[in-house]
Amino acid sequence: MTQKIKAIILDWAGTVVDHGSRAPMGAFVKAFAQFGVTISIADARGPMGMAKRDHIRMVGTSPAVAAAWRAKHGRDFDDAAIDAIFDVFEPMNIAAVEAHSALIPGAHDALDWCKARGIRIGSTTGYTRPIMERLMPLAAAQGFVPEVTICAGDLAAGRPAPLQIWSALAQMGIWPASSVIKLDDTAPGIGEARAAGCWAVGVALTGNNPGLSAEELAGLAPAERDALRRAASEPLLRAGAHLVIETIAELPTLIDHIETRLATGEKPGLIEAN
Repeated sequence: MTQKIKAIILDWAGTVVDHGSRAPMGAFVKAFAQFGVTISIADARGPMGMAKRDHIRMVGTSPAVAAAWRAKHGRDFDDAAIDAIFDVFEPMNIAAVEAHSALIPGAHDALDWCKARGIRIGSTTGYTRPIMERLMPLAAAQGFVPEVTICAGDLAAGRPAPLQIWSALAQMGIWPASSVIKLDDTAPGIGEARAAGCWAVGVALTGNNPGLSAEELAGLAPAERDALRRAASEPLLRAGAHLVIETIAELPTLIDHIETRLATGEKPGLIEAN
């Protein structure tokens, strides 16, 4: 029997909701500012996709930010600093999702197509459970209700470790991993997919790397859009993405393409996370 795609595991911000992944970016900048340390948007976006404590650690231990923290506080950026910033960040991110919960254009139709094909839908996220408890009802009101949502902090390790995907698949009763596509706009999310043995598909234009709203993206000239797509695709491909699409709206075409590859005996393979 020819193998078919059984399930899609979706990231949230920048993939299905929050065009440009804007909610977490702003919260990171504001949280560090509360401690007298200025970080850039690029600093905030760099580790996006990781669990938020890990994200704060990556930003705070980067050379420039670590030096700024030491100059301001007279000590190194340590676990106590991570805890302090996280305690400020999480409520900010919860508040921010209120304004950044809209489904990305084309998501609803693409997911309806999956359901009509019997393809099941789960999700993983770098957001914590308290953030998701605010976001999930907002998404549900728009028709997005995945079977499972595995959050950062639910398990022993977050992305790029594969545990969140494996937990989602176990709860859904889905195997093998080669029958699953993971869709994500960040390198850690792509790494998660490759470590889990799934098909890893990047989303170039609606996610963290471009960081644009739907209106800003629509206002680009064709040449600008193409350049942005190529620039946003590069880190996703470098992280191991099998394919990169522009937006979730392309999901039906993507699934047909991957099922054609499965029919030839191709498998996604596995790249172990460090």
